[in-house]
Amino acid sequence: MRYQIKHALVQYAANTILEDVNFEIHDREKIAVVGRNGCGKTTLLKLIAGDIHMNNLDSDEECGIVMAGKQEIGFLRQISFPDGEVTVEDEIKKVFAPVFACEKRMAELEALMQEEGESPALFGEYDFLQKKMEALQGYTWKRDMEVMFQQFGFALEDLQRPIGSFSGGQQTKVAFIKLLLSRPDIMLLDEPTNHLDLPTIEWLENYLKNYDKAVVIVSHDRMFLDRIIDVTYEIEYHRIKRYPGNYSAFLKRKEEDLLKQEKDYELQQKEIQRLTEWIEMWKNTPTKVAATRSKRMAIEHMVKIEKPRRFDTKTFHILFQPRIESYSNVLNVKNLKIGYDSELSQVSFLLRKKERLAILGENGKGKSTLLKTLVGIVPPLGGSFVIGQNVEYGYFDQQKAVVDDADPKQTVLENFWEVYPDLKREEVRSALGSFLFSGEEVEKLMGQLSGGEKVRLALCKMMQTKPNLLILDEPTNHMDIMGKQALEQMLQVFEGTVLFVSHDRYFIKQVATGILEFDRDKVTQYDCDYEEYLAEKQKRENLSRADAGKKNATSSGLQKNGSGNEKKNGEPTLEDVFNKKEYYNPGKVKSRLIKQLEKYYKQLTESEEKVNELKLRLMDPALSSDYQTLMELQTELDGEEHLQESLLERILESETELEGITIHL
Repeated sequence: MRYQIKHALVQYAANTILEDVNFEIHDREKIAVVGRNGCGKTTLLKLIAGDIHMNNLDSDEECGIVMAGKQEIGFLRQISFPDGEVTVEDEIKKVFAPVFACEKRMAELEALMQEEGESPALFGEYDFLQKKMEALQGYTWKRDMEVMFQQFGFALEDLQRPIGSFSGGQQTKVAFIKLLLSRPDIMLLDEPTNHLDLPTIEWLENYLKNYDKAVVIVSHDRMFLDRIIDVTYEIEYHRIKRYPGNYSAFLKRKEEDLLKQEKDYELQQKEIQRLTEWIEMWKNTPTKVAATRSKRMAIEHMVKIEKPRRFDTKTFHILFQPRIESYSNVLNVKNLKIGYDSELSQVSFLLRKKERLAILGENGKGKSTLLKTLVGIVPPLGGSFVIGQNVEYGYFDQQKAVVDDADPKQTVLENFWEVYPDLKREEVRSALGSFLFSGEEVEKLMGQLSGGEKVRLALCKMMQTKPNLLILDEPTNHMDIMGKQALEQMLQVFEGTVLFVSHDRYFIKQVATGILEFDRDKVTQYDCDYEEYLAEKQKRENLSRADAGKKNATSSGLQKNGSGNEKKNGEPTLEDVFNKKEYYNPGKVKSRLIKQLEKYYKQLTESEEKVNELKLRLMDPALSSDYQTLMELQTELDGEEHLQESLLERILESETELEGITIHL
């Protein structure tokens, strides 16, 4: 176990945020922390990071924090870089200070060995530093930095720009890159997918799944959690509970636990009632005194089952009909050139009534710019678009909603009423109540609103016009999962048309009836839902890989046989395989490859466990000066990592061969 919190209490003034928290982090666990907005998820991360402390440390109760040795904890905080003139490269290179220290000492040792000769002590320290450099991935730091920098959507030349010349969101990405490159023992991530495009989110998923240390994630991205997480902790009513498995497994287990608790609670209450009635009936009968006392004691000694509290499902709700119905063609876009100073993309698509078209793709290609062009905020650079007859649109801009220029001392009620001054107070309160601004909430000051509350208010103001076309730019950012589900349900039954940008794949899957994909240098419309779109893309990629594999195999030094077919070492050719010659049984080959892959994956898992164990031993402070043992451990670690590289190559070869056979079966 890497880290443990025991019976923690966290309070702000008189408000209890977390109560009796027990939390554990083991080895390479990928942990999700979920719950409603404001329940204390970020507070828990701050407690783990050491930014805040428990309020009950001085109590008699056994409480506190326990760590296995020294654990490096990395937390992506909302920070600004103190020196805006430092280049991005120099800022990121701060992560590699231990690598540069090793390099400096190795240079000093080289100079000493030239002067004094290769003494065993100098040679031993030098050899140890070489191994340490390999463990720190010090020989590849520049390549790792450049690959990750580009993966987050930057160009290599941006490394030479001053950090202060980037936007706040871009600076957050740089901080994220620094955190990933620092490779802490426990990585804490608070909403890591916010503002990342789909390709980057998918890359981050793979990176975190294969990360050889622990990760704790707070996120409302359900698909992201399902693909990474091993353990889910839920915070509800100030308490925290651990569930094995990913987010979907947690939901299922929680429902099962609730049903069982309800049943057990009802049975216990019936038993208490039965015993109480018996006591009341016989309490004044002398011959029943002992039995009455026994039954009272039975009630007193029962482990009382807490009355189940149903899930905290409070969320906004609105079902509205558009003011008028639009004609069939809602938006007809032809060769529309979008951008600011230069063209970002050229777009053509047709949006029909009641369709829900999701716009997705890499950042910087013009997705949000397209929406701004359609609503008249950004002028087009060329081409044309036609808005259909009777179309009335409502536009939601997530960035503008969160970074609002409203008077911070203005109340929510005043802010809404300012936009719709002709409405009566009861109508204003009713509209706000549909989006969870009820009772005293309407008197909340704008400066006190969270990001999620600002999003709800902006949606509330937009919906009041009852448009038949909703144009939404990242509507689910800053929403908790219950809020996302409410918006999904609303859009699914909406009688109008929806055009939206989102990076939340689960939201897209639930809502979209079509996809508009910004991919490299082209924009493509798919008249299908998200799952069909993914299947179509996978099919194209598989065919492309199979064709590439066939070409590579054909040109890899194969020899001609007498009939003109290419053979190598007497094995069947690709042509034989794809034409299914009598002596070739693709079913048997497929079965063999599947068994082979299972074997390789098992060996890889065993090797990864051994590598993790060796790395933990290398970090043992007791061995810091035992160079002989450290070198032996490092040699063993190198052997395991070499084995993993070999296994991964074999897995890749087997999977490629299996895909080719599967396609042509």
